[in-house]
Amino acid sequence: MLPGTHWLWTFQKDVRIEVLNLGVGEFNLAQADTLYLANRGLLAPVIEQVDIGNQELGLVYREGRLFAVLPPGARRYYWRAPWQFEVKRQSIADDFRIPADLIALLIQPQHAKLLAEVTSNLILKEVPEHHLGLLLVNGKVETPLNPGLYGFWKLGRMLAIETIDLRSLALDVQGQEILSRDKVSLRVNLAAEVRVQDPMLMRRQATDWKDAVYRTLQFGLREAVGTRTLDQMLGNKGELDGAIRAYAEPRLASIGVGLVNAGIKDVILPGEMKVLLNQVVEAEKQAQANVIKRREETAATRNLLNTARMLEENPVLMRLKELEALEKVTEKIGQLTVFGGLDGVMKQLVSLRA
Repeated sequence: MLPGTHWLWTFQKDVRIEVLNLGVGEFNLAQADTLYLANRGLLAPVIEQVDIGNQELGLVYREGRLFAVLPPGARRYYWRAPWQFEVKRQSIADDFRIPADLIALLIQPQHAKLLAEVTSNLILKEVPEHHLGLLLVNGKVETPLNPGLYGFWKLGRMLAIETIDLRSLALDVQGQEILSRDKVSLRVNLAAEVRVQDPMLMRRQATDWKDAVYRTLQFGLREAVGTRTLDQMLGNKGELDGAIRAYAEPRLASIGVGLVNAGIKDVILPGEMKVLLNQVVEAEKQAQANVIKRREETAATRNLLNTARMLEENPVLMRLKELEALEKVTEKIGQLTVFGGLDGVMKQLVSLRA
């Protein structure tokens, strides 16, 4: 019976009338299938039956707006009036990605209730910038995903999306107690920078790639320090850094990780070794200072010897030096007495009286 006033003769029969709200749009009685199949000829003009295949899902639009999402194998009944319904079917046998326009609809606030209803049937995941996503279908990597928002229908599948950061990562290998080749106990800290270069290879080869990188750098540090003496390490730190990189780079590349840079940050010596090393450095500097002092004294003596030879070979130059000495003396005395005139000054002894 359509909306309106109706009169029925019961003739002493038990008649029950159930009033349905057409505003809901869906014919959802408990025995809807039985009623429709038993009265198809009567109900077909006012109710539309919608069947979804086992390898597809249905998107129900009411008056052009998304109203419901029907899972595979679903059957629903919708009133033909007053609403206009449209069902769009999407095959999920091979392509189970949710179109971008549908994702945009589902995440709108007015569809929050609908999204909550279908959450168990789909997966939504955002892959941030500078990251790479890996889509896993039934535990197997299906395809890589570039940064963006993705959605996939789970129906009949186990889905997961892993994200991998492709930016450089700083790692510190700290507090490593290592014996050098000359049996000196050292505490060494290493700083390194790494980056995932092949996410697919990294996932296949390492369960925890950060732990694998840490251990590789740790072993490289121990090998580099353990095969060198303390003097070699302190004398050429760059060579030690190069040895660590040479050890770590090929091993990290085998798990899809690139070594951007690595180097020794700190070398901490035991207390007594610091004292001895300071004494050695002090003795070396003192010896260098003595060598420089002796070199300067030798050079000064050599200059004096050369000057004496020149004065001996040149009497005029000898007299000029005497006059220079006399001039310096006269600057410091109050009275000067000269005997014998200029010849006495040039050839005889000079007598000074204060």
